[in-house]
Amino acid sequence: MKAIYTSVILLLTPIFLLGQDIIHPDTSKHVTDTVKHVAKLDTINPNKGDVKGQLEVIKANKIKLHSDSIAPDSVANQPKVSAKVDTVMQNKYGDLLHDDPLYNKKYCFLVPLLEGAGDNVLLSLIDSRIFKYSWAMVNTTTWKNNFSAGLPWSSKWDWDQTRFGNDFMGHPVFGNYYYNDARSNGYNFWASAPFALLGSYEWKICGENVTPERNSLIATTVDGILLGEILYRISSNILDDRTTGANRFFRELLAGMIDPMRGFNRLIQGKTSRVTNKEVYNKEPLNITVYAGIHKVNDHTNAILSGQTTEMLNIQFDYGNPFEVRSRDPFDFFKLRLETDLGQGRKIVDNITGYGILVGRNANCGNVPLLEGIFLSYDYWDNPIFELSTIGLGPGVFSKLQLGKNINLYTNAHLDLVPFGGTSTGPISDTSQSRDFNFCYGWQAKIESSLSLGNIATIGITYYYFRLHCINSVGQDEPAYGSLGENSLGILQPKITLQVYKDLSIGGEYYLYAESHRDSGFPTYSITQSEQKIFVQFYFEDAQRRGHYD
Repeated sequence: MKAIYTSVILLLTPIFLLGQDIIHPDTSKHVTDTVKHVAKLDTINPNKGDVKGQLEVIKANKIKLHSDSIAPDSVANQPKVSAKVDTVMQNKYGDLLHDDPLYNKKYCFLVPLLEGAGDNVLLSLIDSRIFKYSWAMVNTTTWKNNFSAGLPWSSKWDWDQTRFGNDFMGHPVFGNYYYNDARSNGYNFWASAPFALLGSYEWKICGENVTPERNSLIATTVDGILLGEILYRISSNILDDRTTGANRFFRELLAGMIDPMRGFNRLIQGKTSRVTNKEVYNKEPLNITVYAGIHKVNDHTNAILSGQTTEMLNIQFDYGNPFEVRSRDPFDFFKLRLETDLGQGRKIVDNITGYGILVGRNANCGNVPLLEGIFLSYDYWDNPIFELSTIGLGPGVFSKLQLGKNINLYTNAHLDLVPFGGTSTGPISDTSQSRDFNFCYGWQAKIESSLSLGNIATIGITYYYFRLHCINSVGQDEPAYGSLGENSLGILQPKITLQVYKDLSIGGEYYLYAESHRDSGFPTYSITQSEQKIFVQFYFEDAQRRGHYD
């Protein structure tokens, strides 16, 4: 067991080893992020008035000068490069590689620490005073007892008995708050990550009167870091401190809804009303896909389109260009997809899948451009058939093969260590409020391939495979099939979309799930079940970036 937790600590080790310093482009020496060298960007000239008009001209020029959507320099979706781009400080789309430190001050570490404590105090008051949960009634005696439990692998720590969604979706959401307490106070990815761990540990010791649970600490920290960085970067693409009036108000409102801790800090730091004459945030091209339609989870006969029909609304974010030749920073390329089930039952969030690059490099295999790197991934499946969530860390590679003028084959493959996760080991219940799954570790693999036929159609296929070893009993809702042993799950997902008009398409997906659980002394549990989805797709493509890439 200790080896499992040690692997999680090793996963987090780079977070504590890598610092907040950056390289000064003029001196090649380490300096703090208050360095005053910034890239020369197109700026607003107050003497010309009409700020909105100037911004439109700047945007049009950027698309013309730095774009892979208009006459790219190569078949690799490599954006054009203008002599105006300082590639030390900017990407090849003309955007900053890092937030401008002159306008994004790094505050004392006590500020995010106090904000994390404030998050926990507010949550504690809500749980104890409004909802009156018995486990939220804390005092100095409960603090002392929990603190004496020692480190998470101590026998005095326990496993949570709450339901799946709380453990693997609710906890990461709050971990994102701790992370963004630091991120929105001027800290970079690596320096912000420990605050997610500190905030989670503080809650386990001081926010509950029950024995602290090690699984909550892991999921809140690692998944919270991934979710926090993704939400921070999406909010950066929304914010623009050059804007004013209604445009500015709605940008601030939407960014604050996506990243609440950043919204709070912008308010108290005076950034919501600050007006600059140039862009001050790190941005990458962002493509957004929205799906709306119906789906059917087939009954156990697996007859096509059998079972109940329910509604769905899904969204996918594709951030950054994997084939832009550049130095790589954490999450300068990521994908996040959220799928919902709006029909009957408690399980509204059907699945969340995402990954982001941590370190990597661009390369070529002949005429095929590649992105190779180490990725952090998050998989969450909570549907009527099974429950599964994993933290994944491992190598991945992206490629693009051009088959014709407007025909491209995009492929990516991942092989991940899963230091921690959760998986169902038998039939699940939609109404259970207690744990009906196992905690686990193991490995996972994923391959995605997408054939883009210009403006006509896209044909894709994705395959996930999870091989997980269960490490303890499921607790209160333990099934008759046994609770330890090995769990394997394969998910096959073919998909096709046909363009109807410009960014509007229609499409369909077929999901085939094959799960098996084996435990010595118990009967083998296995199930094969399928699901179909029919949808209308709206694709919002960044004017500077072409393609889904997956």
